[in-house]
Amino acid sequence: MTAVERLFSLEQFGIKLGLDNIRALVDALGHPERAYRTIHIGGTNGKGSVAAMVERGLRAAGLRTGRYTSPHLDRIEERFALDGQPVDTATFAAVTADVFSVVDRLIADGTVAVTPTFFEVSTAVAFEIFRRAAVDVAVVEVGLGGRFDATNVLTPTITAITSIALDHERHLGHTVSDIAFEKAGIAKDGVPLIIGRLPREAASRIAKVAAEAGASLSDAHATTTDRKYPPLTLALRGRHQLENAAVAVAILERWSMLVSHVPTAAIVTGLTDCEWPARLEWLQLPSRGQLLIDAAHNPAGAAALASYLQDTGSRNLPVVFAAMVDKDLSGMVTALAPIASSFIATTVPHARARTAEQLAGEIRTILPGVPVAAVTEPEAAVTRAFDQPRPPDGPRRAVAAGSIYMVGPLRAKLIADGATRA
Repeated sequence: MTAVERLFSLEQFGIKLGLDNIRALVDALGHPERAYRTIHIGGTNGKGSVAAMVERGLRAAGLRTGRYTSPHLDRIEERFALDGQPVDTATFAAVTADVFSVVDRLIADGTVAVTPTFFEVSTAVAFEIFRRAAVDVAVVEVGLGGRFDATNVLTPTITAITSIALDHERHLGHTVSDIAFEKAGIAKDGVPLIIGRLPREAASRIAKVAAEAGASLSDAHATTTDRKYPPLTLALRGRHQLENAAVAVAILERWSMLVSHVPTAAIVTGLTDCEWPARLEWLQLPSRGQLLIDAAHNPAGAAALASYLQDTGSRNLPVVFAAMVDKDLSGMVTALAPIASSFIATTVPHARARTAEQLAGEIRTILPGVPVAAVTEPEAAVTRAFDQPRPPDGPRRAVAAGSIYMVGPLRAKLIADGATRA
């Protein structure tokens, strides 16, 4: 078994929140996460988009960057970006093997009592890749929650929380306040914490945690600046990206104050020239039409997708949809109902995935009267979506949304088959 195969084998053990294993790992590795500055970004939705904008802005300012995000769309190397590009396969494999050598030693000498999880090992690999690449700064996205997430061994230069909504309740709590408490666990003494537009109870809970931790708190939407920004069009679609852009700008301006100058032109580049695939991304499929791909994997994400389609006048579209069993399906499909002419339920080979038939049955219960079909293979589901009655005018369009475990591989296969960005 190769080191990379061994890494994937750890997925069967699922999620384990806690910092003991990752602390032991980074200590044994000689603390690679201390070899460069870091920006730590958490939140329910938007943290990946903000990470993409911030990384691009810092790179435009001349810094060598690392970016760690999760999950990946199609290839695991996508999680570990150097100057905006996924790490090469050989480097990833070599670093993973070296990290597992350390894991084996820690298990053998009893330092680690429980085998580290997939995410714990991946996080250690990311930190080591960035050290070996001699990055100036790493933009690190929280994996799940914050307080007990493996990335929380960082002592960052800046932290941020983009948004708070219900998601992963089994791990994080069943109220917005409880989830905010877990997200706020990334607050550190003396480290500025920037927040996006949050529900009042979430903002209040985060303010309390930040004060107790000794972190200065600033609201990205209430921060004044003496910079002058030109009119611009964001690279990422959707009105919710305005909220994310405000957080990204606040992070980059704070970096400019604390560490090194980030020209206004570089910040503008971060907003207008970043890439974050499978987020409101239109693909032109040869001889079929246009497909909107979006990783709307919780109710807030589904609402943002529906809002975008309503804003652009794209309604009554067939929706190819997949979801994990632990997700709030009712919240997601109810949010999508105003723009959906029908649902084509599909699935992915994942232990947490709803089957196509199971998903279709649940959608029929939630939305009686809405046409629902079950097609196991995502590509076949897309074909079924384009077989729906064609609109009297305009391009033939459909949506593929839901779990990133579906939209990521689907996107890669469609592009391999000739799809292009529309």
